[in-house]
Amino acid sequence: MATDRHRTRTASGKTRFDDIYDRPDPRAYFRTLAPYAYEIPHHAQAVFRRTRELCAQVPGSEGPVTVLDVCCSYGINAALLNHDLTLEDLYAHYTSAEAAALTPAELLERDKEFYASRRRADATPVIGLDMAENATRYALDAGLLDEAYAENLERHPPSPRLRRAVARTGLFTVTGGIGYISHRTFDALLDCTRGPVWVSAFVLRTVPYRRIVETLAAHGLVTAMDPARTYPQRLFTSPEERREAVRQVILAGEDPTGHESEGRYYTHLYESRPRTD
Repeated sequence: MATDRHRTRTASGKTRFDDIYDRPDPRAYFRTLAPYAYEIPHHAQAVFRRTRELCAQVPGSEGPVTVLDVCCSYGINAALLNHDLTLEDLYAHYTSAEAAALTPAELLERDKEFYASRRRADATPVIGLDMAENATRYALDAGLLDEAYAENLERHPPSPRLRRAVARTGLFTVTGGIGYISHRTFDALLDCTRGPVWVSAFVLRTVPYRRIVETLAAHGLVTAMDPARTYPQRLFTSPEERREAVRQVILAGEDPTGHESEGRYYTHLYESRPRTD
């Protein structure tokens, strides 16, 4: 179970699990989030696969679509995108007694084989971006990411290597980063692109996305979101987190009934495409 040592709060009242985001491997991440049924990567799996396919069908596209997973953490989205696995499989894999008995080096060797044996025929390159150096290194070493960059674009410009990598991407994906990163990160990334880029982002209903939409528009992207379609993210950690989430949703002009009021965070899916007119 999660313990209070993992917990701090953002200005919006959301619990942060800072202690689990930059470990040598994902075991603590999955053990800590399991009691809260963290599930947004599960919902993103089918969406990102479908969006990748659509992106590849755009006239002028050449070869497989390279994906940039923003706030990639341990490469979970890449694992689900490119491998015959479910999020439930990953929870079982990393919370098992067998996994607990291994050293980080032993786990990494096991994971290399685990993922290689489940690689899909339609797998495409994935580049990972996250401030967490240990997490991104694990994802790269395990074979989940083709390239990994531990950089903070909220404070610093992209490195030359990251700029070259982003120039090759056709799809940006985000599941857990909005609220930790802002329009500044997207502006910096889009300044690096050369061809058309799509953006697929799951955003908590408690977090404003308008400024990012405006930044995307300034780079020629049009954003759509179906307000009637929501995706559960995780259970609340406390009554205080629930009350604050309900308050934030109401302030955003949305109705928490049947959603946050029932005890979970919910997200909207924002899809951004190049303007065609």
